[in-house]
Amino acid sequence: MPPATLALGIYGLFGFHFLLFIALRLAPPVEANLVNYLWPLLMVVLAPLFLPRVKLRAVHVVAALLGFAGAAVAILGAAGATASGWSWGYLPALASAFIWASYSLATRRVPAFPTAAIGLFGLVSGLLSLLCHALLEAPAALSARDWMLVTAMGLGPLGAAFYLWDRALKLGDPRHIGILSYLTPLLSTALLIAVTGHAWTASIPLAAVLIIAAAVLGTRGR
Repeated sequence: MPPATLALGIYGLFGFHFLLFIALRLAPPVEANLVNYLWPLLMVVLAPLFLPRVKLRAVHVVAALLGFAGAAVAILGAAGATASGWSWGYLPALASAFIWASYSLATRRVPAFPTAAIGLFGLVSGLLSLLCHALLEAPAALSARDWMLVTAMGLGPLGAAFYLWDRALKLGDPRHIGILSYLTPLLSTALLIAVTGHAWTASIPLAAVLIIAAAVLGTRGR
């Protein structure tokens, strides 16, 4: 693998998570998560800068903004969050969003690499994360159950997500993929409510309407 490709993968996986975790420590987690979810919008808007043959139309921008509105309704509505004022933690959350959007688009600019290379990106990023933990945090004591959960999450939903994301970027239109990504906060919020048994609120159907409308509008803007 060319060194530049490996560096891009580390920039994406490690940089994204490093800044996101900093943001979650410095800012209210719900609002920081919402700021971080600007990455699908940035992915749509920045697509022509990274991919010269991709043109941005007004319908893509409108769809991306509509999707972000749906994500905001889903995240803030489910958490019952209110405006909590300015926090410096929003800056690393925004930087994290830019890193993921730019990484996703830049993978189309480097020489083609197999999706299996995501495992190497994750390995190096994980080692860097352990180094940061040793240098910046108090030692963590994980129980056997903790190790089992971390392993299951890495091999299952989180690991699979990175592989599927890379396949999507290789096969699809990044503008449409960015818009469809707003389904993530909607589905995760709905799943959280279903698992915890919390009452459903009007914010979930409203978010679903906004995000689905954004997806339909965006994919029709060919």
